[in-house]
Amino acid sequence: MYSYGLGVILALVQKEFVMKLTVEQIAEEALSLPSDARALLADRLVESLDPAEDEDIRQLWINEACRRRDEVRSGCVQTIPGDVALAQVRQAIKK
Repeated sequence: MYSYGLGVILALVQKEFVMKLTVEQIAEEALSLPSDARALLADRLVESLDPAEDEDIRQLWINEACRRRDEVRSGCVQTIPGDVALAQVRQAIKK
């Protein structure tokens, strides 16, 4: 097993550094890091994703929000007050 630090793993992933490491080997190394380092790595990887994909996801959420709004406005869905919803969640957690 290789023993690279977080900085080296980030360099390999972000700059597509060509070595004889597979994605699986990089993942294995990343999973052996302490949890705070894995969280940092996960954040950095998410930040590196294609902004076009972010826009696609944003549009999906907009569509979902509009669908839910329309369901409420049409009466297909009955809303409940926030304090009632929170009380139901608190009750469910106690069980």
